[in-house]
Amino acid sequence: MLHRIGDIYAERSERGAADMELLSVTMNDGVMQRSEIEGKDNSSEDKSNYKVVRKGDMVYNSMRMWQGANGVSPYDGIVSPAYTVLTAKLPICNDYFAALFKNYKLINEFRKNSQGMTSDTWNLKYPQIETIKVYSPVIEEQEKIASILVTLDKRIAAQAALVEQLKKYKRGLLSHLFSEKSTQRCTTKRYYFSEIAQRRSEKYDPSSGIEYPCVELENIEQESGKILATVPSIKQGSIKNIARPGDTLFGKLRPYLRKYAFAEQMMVCSSEIWTLIPSDVVLPKFLFYLTQTEQFLQVANISSGTKMPRAEWSNIEKAEFFIPDFSVQHKAVSLLERVDKKITYTDSVLIYLKGLKTGLMQKLFI
Repeated sequence: MLHRIGDIYAERSERGAADMELLSVTMNDGVMQRSEIEGKDNSSEDKSNYKVVRKGDMVYNSMRMWQGANGVSPYDGIVSPAYTVLTAKLPICNDYFAALFKNYKLINEFRKNSQGMTSDTWNLKYPQIETIKVYSPVIEEQEKIASILVTLDKRIAAQAALVEQLKKYKRGLLSHLFSEKSTQRCTTKRYYFSEIAQRRSEKYDPSSGIEYPCVELENIEQESGKILATVPSIKQGSIKNIARPGDTLFGKLRPYLRKYAFAEQMMVCSSEIWTLIPSDVVLPKFLFYLTQTEQFLQVANISSGTKMPRAEWSNIEKAEFFIPDFSVQHKAVSLLERVDKKITYTDSVLIYLKGLKTGLMQKLFI
């Protein structure tokens, strides 16, 4: 049955409780205690005009409702006047409406009803949202739908945590395998990075008529080493660097983003990507993993650029690294490749679960 949101929710306008817990609405995690959120606290010192939130209230960011910045509060507290607080008029299942308010069709309605000239000023207050109609089944059906989605959300959260644990494990493994203490247990030699790898200066000639996949910096997924998409090089007007199989790709722009990849085939790359050629003292994949270590990233992140920091080759080529013999390199690469495969598989399951939820959301709220 269709109901106006104003028939289901009233606006809570209670204020004057400055001593209550400060809350915020996040895009992905709904309502959270502000103390649990990292980042700068921009709240006013005088909170006497902040809005009171009661457990079970629907809270949304009036200027970001069209992006899905809303959630049901599990806490009593207060929020900025920039938020709108809704309290239920009828017996409802909170989890059902928390999911419904994230549905893409309803978010599109929020966008169309927001007031303002541009997306930066769009604002959806209660007088605008109360007239929007939503599908509201009987409470028993609300609870069944919510139960499915809550179960799926828990599964997604558990899978996401597993992905992060594996990434954390890999970072620890990199730190151990490439540490000076670890390499001292085997035959090693100290090298300048310029002795380990060189930048490939070979340029792609569009007039050659030969087409290769073209990789831009945004095509490389942060930290995973996965190349998400490519475009045909023949359509690119700007000068690109050639990358050959076995090269390591490293994003020199904002190196703290940890954008690196391994070239499995011939390709061309943006000028913001270094293509590193392994020397004869390292295996190609060993160089690829070396560029992921904290030691390398610390050197790469020393830059004169402030607004848009870039890695400086003059810093990196003088950095020293301990390189073990090839038998140890093979073992390290083999272990790290197995961890990468596990991360890739675990992440693919997470992507599948998120897609499953998106599909359910579209079908359940037609």
